[in-house]
Amino acid sequence: MELSRKRLFLFDIDGTLAVGDDWLPGAPALLDRIDALGGRSLFITNNSTRSRAAYVERFRTVFGRETDEAQFVTASYLTALALRERFPGRKVYAQGTCSFLEELRAFGVDASDDPDCDPACVVVGYDSELTYAKLCATARLLQETELPFFAANPDLRCPAPFGFIPDCGSICRMLADTTGREPVYFGKPEAGVVARCLAETGFSLDETLVVGDRLYTDIACGLAAGADTCLFLTGEAQKSDLPGTTFPPDYVLDGPADLLRILNSALDDFQDL
Repeated sequence: MELSRKRLFLFDIDGTLAVGDDWLPGAPALLDRIDALGGRSLFITNNSTRSRAAYVERFRTVFGRETDEAQFVTASYLTALALRERFPGRKVYAQGTCSFLEELRAFGVDASDDPDCDPACVVVGYDSELTYAKLCATARLLQETELPFFAANPDLRCPAPFGFIPDCGSICRMLADTTGREPVYFGKPEAGVVARCLAETGFSLDETLVVGDRLYTDIACGLAAGADTCLFLTGEAQKSDLPGTTFPPDYVLDGPADLLRILNSALDDFQDL
């Protein structure tokens, strides 16, 4: 299905729609245009530093846009659902931000930042509040026990106004190099991310477009689910990364403004009917 006929847009946030506290050119107007077409925008971010409620507040206060929690299918949300299903009523040791722990608890996960809480598993998120003491506590637990080891997302770096900063995948690399233990990840590129969005909105796979700036998470997620994908050249992936990639996107655009122009044409055609 051509881009102008898509109605469910699954957007990454960091490096795709915004960098830091600033929208990328065309991003707010693009979201408005999707609404005008009768479509729906969901945000499938691997950033697990914030809960869905915190994202709603951030969009309102920082970006000046009203959203609802159902629009955010975050790595922390998916992690919470998975842990609740796997370890009902059990303690979980979590290394992450306060907001990450709050999101786990909001969905019924008994999460603790105390490594001596007799946990059923270890889970790590993208931790903007990371300390060396946290790393040491997690490393000790992974070496002294054989507890299952999970992580919210495999991203190695997160876009920042000056370039990039370490993400959850980089934190887990430190732990893996130290302990010899590799985590199982819950966020993108797992196909279940798209499946949950379809189940919660009622749109079909043919109506869906996965949009992001990273090949090995955003585009890989769409491909794994069988959805059409669109790469924005606004973040990590560049044109030089495309030849020979194992995650080839269906569409490649410079950024939100390009997709906006395509959808503007679709709206004009609709209004002329």
